[in-house]
Amino acid sequence: GICENQVVIVTGAGRGLGRSHALELARQGAKVLVNDLGVERDGSEGSDSPAQQVVNEILAFGGEAAVNAADVADWQQAESMIQQAINTWGRLDGLVCNAGFLRDRMLASMNEEEWDSVIRVHLKGHFCIASHAVQYWRHQSKLGNAVSGRLINTTSGAGLQGSIGQSNYAAAKAGIAALTLNQAAELGRYGITANAICPVARTGMTTAVPAMAERMAAPDDGSFDHFAPENVSSVVTWLCSEHSGHVTGQIIEAEGGRIAIADGWRST
Repeated sequence: GICENQVVIVTGAGRGLGRSHALELARQGAKVLVNDLGVERDGSEGSDSPAQQVVNEILAFGGEAAVNAADVADWQQAESMIQQAINTWGRLDGLVCNAGFLRDRMLASMNEEEWDSVIRVHLKGHFCIASHAVQYWRHQSKLGNAVSGRLINTTSGAGLQGSIGQSNYAAAKAGIAALTLNQAAELGRYGITANAICPVARTGMTTAVPAMAERMAAPDDGSFDHFAPENVSSVVTWLCSEHSGHVTGQIIEAEGGRIAIADGWRST
């Protein structure tokens, strides 16, 4: 119950890590706005409604949730997403930015659309939705209301260390890490924390690579599942809670059951 009565938005929550985040937040008492466009791994149009399926799961165990199908990188739609949460539950406490897709290709072969689309959904998508959330929290702070806003971004090892064949994705994720540091520096005065997770977990996106699928296969002997998405979601849920108010500006790696802090660039 560490997120009891909080209102949290999770973007890209129809599948994979986003779905796991939404379910765990709801189990811990949060009211969750489940955002998802229903697109496939490469951003192409999907054929089902994964966000509604996640909402149905939450409602089935007694939680509270609602569906949102906004495009996170569209300025007006991002604003409407924030407003939906506030109109539905009267407040907003946390924003988990998770939405994204891949258009992998070696740099020499990558075209402009493949670059732009990935930068747009990941980096611009983090900016648009966070900007509207921050405007709401800043307004509450100026009214004299207590604010405990939580921004949780999603970066990647590709952004921190590079990844062959993923120049667009790596650049976007590196930008998200830098954005997190700026958010933390600028927003603490309003009662807002900003942190990023750098997750490694078994999802449709990671297991599309055969080597990763083999590495992350679930154990069949009942032992600890190091790459279960739930391992990452427990960290995200704690970051959304009141218990994490002293933590901001951190890049937190969660991989194989291991949690660590990623240091930034350093002069030598």
